[in-house]
Parts: sequence; structure tokens; C-alpha cells
Amino acid sequence: MIAWLRTLLFRIVFYTISVPIVVSVPISALFGQQAVILHATVWTTFHRWCARVLLGIRIRTEGPQPTGPVLYAAKHQSMFEALELQGMLDGPAMVLKEELANIPAWGYAARRYGALVIDRAASAKALRQMMREGKAAKETGRSVLIFPEGTRVLPGDQPPLKSGFAGLYRALGMATVPIAIDSGLVWPKKGAKHAGTITFRFGEAIPPGLSREEIDARVHAAINALDVPRVS
Repeated sequence: MIAWLRTLLFRIVFYTISVPIVVSVPISALFGQQAVILHATVWTTFHRWCARVLLGIRIRTEGPQPTGPVLYAAKHQSMFEALELQGMLDGPAMVLKEELANIPAWGYAARRYGALVIDRAASAKALRQMMREGKAAKETGRSVLIFPEGTRVLPGDQPPLKSGFAGLYRALGMATVPIAIDSGLVWPKKGAKHAGTITFRFGEAIPPGLSREEIDARVHAAINALDVPRVS
């Protein structure tokens, strides 16, 4: 009961205040991409405050975080990390599903932020576009963030990585830093959210130039380091 009350309070406070934050992005966009990134950082900082104060969710980070631009490959169990990593990683260019980029206001904000938009079908044309946008982000000194499983998964689910990840890895020629995350344990896709600690474990940087089989295997193992496979 308490968890549901806290979840309801979070939804009321976070989403009510998020509406003017998101719809005011066009104002920030007048001052360029850096202003939009700062705008997004303010929003994600507010999200972290709501999660901590209203839901009792804290964050623990493990492992060294890189100081330069890299390709981040993260586990994806909830919306929490999609927002949290924006601030934690200093405004990386994120790979974003096309349906999210088509949401009014939100989609405009994401595109002005510099998101790498890809359709769910991951056609060859879409993959090439994602790689071009990734290279453009790299040239500006930004890191790139991708959720290589392609969508949110339940705790214990360890699906194979999508082909787009290996393609982006080859195209960028950047070191890859995997991030294991266990947010789904306290932030389920459905139902009440629970107080607790979410761990972000940064793995060892993986050099560019590996084969698809090797990079997929190393990243898959690293992003699931906090997970226990589900038993079917």
C-alpha cells in the first residue's frame, strides 16, 4: 500500500512539472544544442530528486567512469536509466526508437538534443542513418549511448544484442564501455515502484576493432553482470 501511495505521488509531481519543462524546449532550442542539453540535464536532475525523495530510490555506481568520449552500451530494464544516464554521462547522444521521437514536443526535444533516431524494424537505411548521426556526434566530442538489447527487458531476461549495436561499434571506432543496471528490481515496467538502491556498474573499456561475435559476447556478459538469468 505504501509503495502504491509513493508511486502515485511520484506520478503526480514528476509528470505535472515535466509538462512545462518538455514543452518549453523550443525556447532553449533557439540558443543551440548545448542549451537543449542543459535543459535536459535540469529535467533529469529533477527526475533523480523525485525518485530519491518521493520513492526512496538511491543510486550506487561501481567501476571507473571514462573521462573522454566513448560508446556506452547499457542494460535497459526501466525508464529510470533512460533519464538518469543523460546526466550521469554528461549529455551523450542517445539511440532512440522512432516512435518516441514522433511524440509531439518530446520528439522535437529529442531531435534538437541530438538523439540518434532508429525505427524498430532497423532497416538498412535506418542503420546507415544512425551511423552517420553517431559519427557526427563523435566529431563534436560527445559520447554515444545505446541500449543494445533494443528495448526494456525484465530482470533475468538476457536477449541477444540487436545487430545495430555491432554496426554502430564498427562505424564509430570508439572504445565501448558496458553498463550493467538492475533498475527493474525496484522500478518494474508495471505496478508500484519500490524503495531501494539501483546499481550502475561500469565495465572495463573494450577497444575498437573486434569482430561482431567478440564484441557482442563481451558486451552481453558485462551488461548482465548484475542479472540472474530467468529460468523458463
